Amino acid sequence: MMLSRRTALMAGIGLAAPLAAPRVVRAQPWPGRAIRVTVPYSPGGGTDVFTRVLAEGLHGVLGQSLIIENRIGANGVVGSQAVSRAEPDGYNLAVVTNTHTMNRYAMPSVPFDAVADFTPITLLSRFPMVLAVSGTTGVRDLPGLIAYGKANPGRLSFGSSEAATSYAGNEFARQAGLKMEEIAYRGGAPLMNDVVAGNLPVGWTSILSAGPYFTNERVRILAVTTRDRSALLPDVPSVREAGLPDYEFAGWYGMLGPAGLSPQIAETMNAAIVKAMAIPQYETRFRELGADMKTLGPRDFAAHLRAENSRWNEAAKAGLIKPLQ
Repeated sequence: MMLSRRTALMAGIGLAAPLAAPRVVRAQPWPGRAIRVTVPYSPGGGTDVFTRVLAEGLHGVLGQSLIIENRIGANGVVGSQAVSRAEPDGYNLAVVTNTHTMNRYAMPSVPFDAVADFTPITLLSRFPMVLAVSGTTGVRDLPGLIAYGKANPGRLSFGSSEAATSYAGNEFARQAGLKMEEIAYRGGAPLMNDVVAGNLPVGWTSILSAGPYFTNERVRILAVTTRDRSALLPDVPSVREAGLPDYEFAGWYGMLGPAGLSPQIAETMNAAIVKAMAIPQYETRFRELGADMKTLGPRDFAAHLRAENSRWNEAAKAGLIKPLQ
């Protein structure tokens, strides 16, 4: 049978059959699978414990597991570097401390920019450092420590374990007008062991690291570094309250993603964190860890990181952060 000219032309240009509908690719809602969270510090440490509690709460809010990976090395640099190089898809995040911004001023080189190479998500909590003295010193309070240091110039040393405690001790010595030799330790545990043994007169460490020594008669916690007292040590004054009114310093935990992370993902995770931390059972556990529960979202956390970076730059120029060996 002969085809009409019109039918033949339509068949020749592929119009005889219906056109296929265009394929629509829809973005998968985040999170669609487990999220890996890097902790650049040892298992069982303060950052690790805090992050694991947070992960429990976030599992119920997000409906996805958070896999905690401890990547240890170079004062937190190894783990942070891995996240800085990860895909910015929301499935590779990190929980860091204030050493994240301090490291570039305490180390010969750091293979990333602590501000530009990351996306701020949430400042999770601030926490105090503590000033601990050995019971062998006979010192019972901060004015007594300052008086002892002035009466014995050059005989009073202090221990530090990373950039944050180095700054805490050096800034205290500067404001108190004391000459104190700094002794660097590889961690808070060996530092506190030497304080207990009487081998180190003064040590600076985080309130979580000092926790096991709160009731040890061979150690006295003289002060906390934050502006106000800590709920964990309500009878211990702040440094400023005990005699140095211009002294204030706080450590912090914060969640970051790689640079280029979607603002929507950052905001979604921040909202989930705020919700998880408000769940009564987790709020109680966070407060037991010394958390102040005062979070900052992506925009305010970004401003905080920039301010921290400027502060440590000036501190390093003034010699208040001892270079790590």
